[in-house]
Order: sequence, then structure tokens, then C-alpha cells
Amino acid sequence: MKRLTRSVTDRRIAGVCGGLAEYFDLDATLIRVVWLLLVLCGGTGLLAYIIMWIVVPQAPVGMPAQAATPATR
Repeated sequence: MKRLTRSVTDRRIAGVCGGLAEYFDLDATLIRVVWLLLVLCGGTGLLAYIIMWIVVPQAPVGMPAQAATPATR
């Protein structure tokens, strides 16, 4: 079971885009480009980024986002 967390290894500002990239198994650059387009097209991306920065927890240090949660049976 995956859990959305902010990345501690692939981060530029707060690790939100890196965490989303790890969660969806996408390239972080693709997520950053989409986020930039949202910021430039109306500014909703900036507000969403700030909200995710506050709401989404940071991944434990030294562990990728997928391995941060224990496996459940």
C-alpha cells in the first residue's frame, strides 16, 4: 500500500513534486512542468502547492516514499 509523502531525496523546494512523482511512478520533471503550467494558468497551482506542503507529511529520512509505510496483510 502506497502512502503519499513529501520526498526528502528528490526535492527542490518542499519535496511535494518529488513525492507525487514517487507515488505515481512518474518522472519528477514531468510533475514539475505540469505544476508550473498550473501556476502560470491562473495561479491555482501555487495555492495547491502550499496546501500540499502543509498537509502532506514528509517521508522518513533515508527511506523512499513507498517503503515508508509498513506492509499490511
